[in-house]
Amino acid sequence: MYNRIFGGCLSMIVVSFLFFTSCASKRDIIYFQPDSTLLNSSYELNAPKLQPGDILAISVTADDIRATQPFNQISPYQGASGTIQPTNPFIPTYTIDINGEIDFPKLGVVKLAGMTRTEAINFLRKEISRFIVSPGISITVRNFKVSVLGEVTRPGVFTIENDRITILEALGLAGDLTIYGKRNNILVIRELEGLKKEYRIDLTKRESLNSPVYYLSQNDVIYIEPNGARVQTSKYTQNTSVFVSVVGLIITVISVITRN
Repeated sequence: MYNRIFGGCLSMIVVSFLFFTSCASKRDIIYFQPDSTLLNSSYELNAPKLQPGDILAISVTADDIRATQPFNQISPYQGASGTIQPTNPFIPTYTIDINGEIDFPKLGVVKLAGMTRTEAINFLRKEISRFIVSPGISITVRNFKVSVLGEVTRPGVFTIENDRITILEALGLAGDLTIYGKRNNILVIRELEGLKKEYRIDLTKRESLNSPVYYLSQNDVIYIEPNGARVQTSKYTQNTSVFVSVVGLIITVISVITRN
């Protein structure tokens, strides 16, 4: 009799514990729930700006490859011909200094910080056109990376091959949010002109697609907060197993006693 009573009590306690620590609304989970928001996000309007510390791989091309040699550093492994092999080009890199500038061959010191990659390409093309007819310019940010922390499957720092990445793609690289991640209050930390700025984005609403941090910038940090269920679980997880074990032991002892 006593065994049944205590067994029932234990079951109710465990079920109650699981219920109160796991209940969540459907609205807290689903991304981009329907509403009347008009989507007008544009990559060009929100494209990341070059900033000090960026490592740029810059190559110059033209119909006359010899005309580009002053602008392209030649690798010693390319032999004595002095030509750049199209199948394995050596692309020189330049680090934007604290003043936002690089020292580029023939042009001297030029400021690129504050420009988008497209703007920097157009700027260099215009300047180099003084020396080369119809030059082609390629710029790649070699150290473009974002960090994803908190309630995701695989938190970490991710290096991106190009500078066009959305917050959704970054979360995809991290394996998406866990069921315990707060989708309606995601924090993005961005550095602008040497100052840190915080943004909040609610992925349960369509308006998040218009957010200024929908397209990410170099060194952005994304943090996913734990929801109430995770917080409560963290409080009780360590003690729950001990509690259940003790209650189970008590029931076992009472069961043995009542049998005699």
